[in-house]
Amino acid sequence: MGPHMGFRNVTTLDKRTTAEAVVGRLRDGMTIGIGGWGPRRKPMALVRALLRSGVKDLTVVAYGGPDVGMLLAAGKVRKLIYGFVSLDAIPLEPYFRKAREAGGLEVLELDEGMLQWGLKAAALRLPFLPTRVGLGTDVFDQGGFRTVTSPYDDGEVLLAMPAVPLDLALIHVHRADRMGNIQALGPDTYYDEWFAKAAKEVVVSAEEVVDRLDLSHPEDAKANIVERCFVQHVVEARHGAHPTSMPPAYGWDMAALKAYVASAGEEDGWARYRADTIGPDEAHYLAQAGGDAIAKLPLPIF
Repeated sequence: MGPHMGFRNVTTLDKRTTAEAVVGRLRDGMTIGIGGWGPRRKPMALVRALLRSGVKDLTVVAYGGPDVGMLLAAGKVRKLIYGFVSLDAIPLEPYFRKAREAGGLEVLELDEGMLQWGLKAAALRLPFLPTRVGLGTDVFDQGGFRTVTSPYDDGEVLLAMPAVPLDLALIHVHRADRMGNIQALGPDTYYDEWFAKAAKEVVVSAEEVVDRLDLSHPEDAKANIVERCFVQHVVEARHGAHPTSMPPAYGWDMAALKAYVASAGEEDGWARYRADTIGPDEAHYLAQAGGDAIAKLPLPIF
């Protein structure tokens, strides 16, 4: 793992901060896990703050979508550990494709379940977890994995999936409070719990930040997917998943995603996208993205 952030053991009962304050304390070479799934509930406001920073040489761990593509386009990534990188309705993430075709990017491509297993091993503070997944495939050969033999009578040979520990995890949720309690609504919370528990530090961005979730939204207590002891930093980021979806609040912005994809085929396309769309701050981004109209984006139907 990379160098430490320098703000471990946050015990304050008020964990609220800003994306800029968090990113300002990151260091080159860190290992950062990004929650969400493809173009769904990605912590894009935090990713955009990272894009505006000078941090580089990152190891990024993700079930990737535009978060991964943008960080690759900006030259922030040294190594990528991933289960996939896709925009769902647009199967190939364009900047990820360009980076892979160009070569030079260190990668560890994993089966989706193997990545989950690696995060779980890190969360449990174990060096590895055994699995049958990956045996007899090129994933095993290309990833340099090793096997273990069951010590019981079956003697089964299993792949030893190494832990994937993180310096920092970024996740986006619907609600949070000043103490780090969170509520992630919607039909699927993906593997955000394991990203959080595999990390030394967790930054949560939320559509809404309140004083006490137990008082304001007790009916959704079951949506607290990660205990507050794992969360060090809370950032309010309304529409912070855009252009990815945030069910049940809003859907993905397919027009915005298509414009992003088109930029990859244009000369100096990323530079223009970075300047015109990402812009100098989040207020600029949200203004050009439609502001409160984001809340009216229809949910995709699968």
